[in-house]
Amino acid sequence: MISDRIARFAELVAREPDNPLHSFALAQACLGAGDFAAAEAAYARCLRLKPDWMVATIKRGRCLIELERWDEARAALDLGAELATRQGHDEPWAEIRELMTQLPD
Repeated sequence: MISDRIARFAELVAREPDNPLHSFALAQACLGAGDFAAAEAAYARCLRLKPDWMVATIKRGRCLIELERWDEARAALDLGAELATRQGHDEPWAEIRELMTQLPD
């Protein structure tokens, strides 16, 4: 059950707050449940602990789009693109481009 997963990962975050993997797992569970605000907060926490985590940056951008926080979403996706380039990842570009099309001009 989704709420069980969220509760389990929230407990892990509480026990080991400096472990970015727990925050990422919590964010993924919240995203899967459609709780974009909680997912964004968990991705943001993850990124405070590991600022160069490209996937978390892009997923946070997705949440920010859902929350209509356009400027923050654009900044997150720009950073995700920069990290993808810097880290030599080609795969995320399709997702980044698709998400960018959802931003207002």
